Amino acid sequence: MGLAENQLSFDLLESWLTQNPDAAAFKRNGNSIFRELALFQDYHGLPAFKDALVQFMSEIRGNKVSFDSNKLVLTAGATSANETLMFCLADPGDAFLLPTPYYPGFDRDLKWRTGAEIVPIQCTSSNGFRITESALEEAYKEAERRNLRVKGVLVTNPSNPLGTTLTKKELQLLLTFVSTKQIHLISDEIYSGTVFNSPKFVSVMEVLIENNYMYTEVWDRVHIVYSLSKDLGLPGFRVGAIYSNDDMVVSAATKMSSFGLISSQTQYLLSALLSDKKFTKKYVSENQKRLKKRHEMLVGGLKQIGIRCLESNAGLFCWVDMRHLLSSNTFDGEMELWKKIVYEVGLNISPGSSCHCTEPGWFRACFANMSEDTLNIAIQRLKAFVDSRDNKDDVQNQKHSNKKKSFSKWVFRLSFNERQRER
Repeated sequence: MGLAENQLSFDLLESWLTQNPDAAAFKRNGNSIFRELALFQDYHGLPAFKDALVQFMSEIRGNKVSFDSNKLVLTAGATSANETLMFCLADPGDAFLLPTPYYPGFDRDLKWRTGAEIVPIQCTSSNGFRITESALEEAYKEAERRNLRVKGVLVTNPSNPLGTTLTKKELQLLLTFVSTKQIHLISDEIYSGTVFNSPKFVSVMEVLIENNYMYTEVWDRVHIVYSLSKDLGLPGFRVGAIYSNDDMVVSAATKMSSFGLISSQTQYLLSALLSDKKFTKKYVSENQKRLKKRHEMLVGGLKQIGIRCLESNAGLFCWVDMRHLLSSNTFDGEMELWKKIVYEVGLNISPGSSCHCTEPGWFRACFANMSEDTLNIAIQRLKAFVDSRDNKDDVQNQKHSNKKKSFSKWVFRLSFNERQRER
């Protein structure tokens, strides 16, 4: 339950491959194009694939926005896309602000090779971990106290690990903030196709257009990261992308993409799949229904055993509140509970501290990388664990109660005897 993989709709993908054997066999109109794909191709990517990808991105966003394939840079997954943007936008020692809790991999993706720094925007459960103006300003001041030059803000929308989408209000707040500070905004939207409940997904590109940012500096300071790892469940295919309105960023990122290309065979296969609009429409709809059902299974099962989750509408995971199970309201208490769940219960979930959550007791539990039977077993194990803790508490409380009763009887006898003597 610690791996955010989407394995719920493989049957749809495999069915398409069966019905379209030419694509999987690298054929066009029945003729092999293996030699063509095996030799060097344009490092910018196959035009057919880039066109199909931007159309798929628009489809996921309800066709409210359109994308230009000339502004798209292909990368070997979102990991490569985010690191490439760091190289393009920041120098070693520069900082990006990230709202907490955030994906633990960002500590690797954004920092290890680039020398960039992360300054957290501290969000709390008091408002459902929503981004506020005061939190943004405080993070900016913290960077200044650390003598770090802030180059931008990076958000995941929908959020990993929260499973929530950013509201229009939050997106407008972010755009106003980066405009005022003259910094960049990176919107990592790799979970945009996993939104299964209202409110619907709103891309930062949609808010840019609605607020008439097209002819301002902000237009060039907003960059989108996308991937097929989550929406199509293809992390092994290593397909990611950067979308930017800034020609310089597109140019620099394209040059850097030479170090992390997507194979021509992969591009050819996926261009055929994504170009099948009837299939993609059916896939996105059915995948969201399956995610919703699986989400309800986990949330409902946890609720029955007294564990609640943050209300969410997207993603492959739930943000689970286990604060009431902590032995102490500390991160040491969180790690103690996590170890028990791993070693005694046999479940691998991610502790909130790994996501830089400021409050101990929150955990991320993934639900889309397993069968329904496996998920039911996981819930049963957690129930047994919670019940055993409750039983221990009952025994301890009973012992404590018996001690209190014994003490009370002793006090009563003592006072009674004293009164007898006084008489």
